[in-house]
Amino acid sequence: MALPSYASTGQRIWYYTFRVICGLIFFFLIAPIAVVIPLSFNSQDFFTFTREMLSFDPAGYSLKHYRDFFGNPDWQDALWNSIKIAPVATLLSVSLGTLAAIGLSQPHVPARRAIMATLISPMIVPLIISAAGMYFFYSRIGLAGTYWGVVLAHAALGIPFVIITVTATLVGFDRSLTRAAANMGADPVTTFFRVQMPLILPGVISGALFAFITSFDEVVVVIFVGSAKQQTLPWQMFIGLREQISPTILAVATILVVISIALLTTVELLRRRSERLRGMSPG
Repeated sequence: MALPSYASTGQRIWYYTFRVICGLIFFFLIAPIAVVIPLSFNSQDFFTFTREMLSFDPAGYSLKHYRDFFGNPDWQDALWNSIKIAPVATLLSVSLGTLAAIGLSQPHVPARRAIMATLISPMIVPLIISAAGMYFFYSRIGLAGTYWGVVLAHAALGIPFVIITVTATLVGFDRSLTRAAANMGADPVTTFFRVQMPLILPGVISGALFAFITSFDEVVVVIFVGSAKQQTLPWQMFIGLREQISPTILAVATILVVISIALLTTVELLRRRSERLRGMSPG
């Protein structure tokens, strides 16, 4: 919004001060990412900018760390574990989170606020507490150190994101459509997939993307609940930082940043589509 010509001196000072503050916050958030990406192309095994890199000498840049990532069996095994865990955890999160959001959107559900607070508590409770609780619980039922233990733990972390995004989509949902479908003879399952699902699909996909990112990037819970057989990509990065300072971590971090940006861009496009479907301005 442009500053109006009749703005007072105080309003002008606040106008520019606010933008400077926003710029500093943006720089504080982006600077670490902006440093990691060019360092991942360092031709040397350093975590600092070399003289050749600062002078933009092509000899100072290389893809050696990316070749090490794609050629190292430890990194590839960790990547494969993440690929095996994240989609299944996302599928569970979407299925359970969508059903929970639809059920809690009904006004006749008793104590729905308390139920909602309980379901989204994994977003609020410190992750280390959730991880410790999952470890003790899964140890008693034999899921600690298993593939399904990690999948269920990541699904529990992803469900709150699905509930929130689907609930937000259901705010503008016209419930007379489901009643009309029922009057036409459609059963509840047909009504859900043919009437309700197409309208809330942007929220479902957005929640799925957030759940996938959460599972793919999570390290604390998998260390507690998983074993060496479930060593995921973030876990391998943690080991690389603790035991051997390998610049390959920078290449992996850059790849994860690119994936996250692509997924978040998709979420934003889906949000705008959802708002257009509800007759709202995407601004």
